[in-house]
Amino acid sequence: MTVIIRTATAKDAEAIALLSRETFYETFARYNTEEDMDKFMHEQFSKELLMAEVGTDENIFLAAFAENELLGYTKMKESKNPPALGNAKAIEIARIYTSQKTIGKGIGKALMQKAIDTAKELQKEIIWLGVWEHNAHAIEFYKKWGFEKFAEHDFVLGNDVQTDWLMKKIF
Repeated sequence: MTVIIRTATAKDAEAIALLSRETFYETFARYNTEEDMDKFMHEQFSKELLMAEVGTDENIFLAAFAENELLGYTKMKESKNPPALGNAKAIEIARIYTSQKTIGKGIGKALMQKAIDTAKELQKEIIWLGVWEHNAHAIEFYKKWGFEKFAEHDFVLGNDVQTDWLMKKIF
């Protein structure tokens, strides 16, 4: 399977939104109440809101395709640094999602490498992300890439306040 990673455009927005919603639900529904998932999916993670993110100046979407099928993507964004990072030149990985059928097939690895390369091209000193404290699989993936925990913050899913670890990689 030949995978091509390219910058996503507005034409990719619907596919990205659908993959986002499917992946998030498949990954986290079993750990949350139906009420909290429904609220989150309709208010914070709707198809329309997700589509609107693609192609904006503050977001960089890197999309992985094989035979014109979207297999995964990374959303990077220029955002205000968490206090622990001070004024460092940093960029956030807001999402790195792959379809369930491709987990373990190198798509996440390719997307992470492209995100790191992009951060370096933008002359960033740090790349950082947030990950749910109970998502052991993702935390291990990030640790293998040299990310380390530096802080925590709240993430509200529906009405449930959860804890995300903030992890960084310094170049």
